[in-house]
Amino acid sequence: MRYDGGACFNRLHDAAKQQILAWQAQGLLEELCPEVAGGLGVPRPAAEIKGTMVVTQGGADVTQAFAGGAQQALVICQQLQIKLALLKQGSPSCGNSLVNDGTFTKTKIEGQGLTAQLLMQHGIRVFNELELPQLRAVLRDE
Repeated sequence: MRYDGGACFNRLHDAAKQQILAWQAQGLLEELCPEVAGGLGVPRPAAEIKGTMVVTQGGADVTQAFAGGAQQALVICQQLQIKLALLKQGSPSCGNSLVNDGTFTKTKIEGQGLTAQLLMQHGIRVFNELELPQLRAVLRDE
C-alpha cells in the first residue's frame, strides 16, 4: 500500500530532511501529491507504468487518476509560475529518471512518471530527493 508523503519524507537522511524543512520555512515549496489530486486515496495500492497504462498490482487501470493528477500539477505550476519541481524518484507519477518496470518486482528502469514527464514537457525542471545538491545550486544561481 502507498502512504502519504510523510512516509517518504521520513525515509530521507537527516541532511535532506533539514534542507526540505528549510525550503518549507522560506515558502519555496508548494506541496501536492498528484496521485491524491487525481482522486486516489491514502493508503492506496502500489501502481506501476506498464506500456501506456498505469496499473495496480491487482490489474486495476488507474491511468486516468495519474494523468488527471499530472494535469492538476501542471496547472498549479503554471498559475504560480513554478519553474522547478522536487518530486519522488521512482514513482509512476513523480520519477524523473527512474521508474519501476511494471513487473512489481521493484526493478528500476530509465523513464519518467506521468507528472514528471508532463512538467518537463512544459519547461519545468524536475529534480528528485537524491538531487538536492543540484537543486540547491540552481536556486542559488537564480
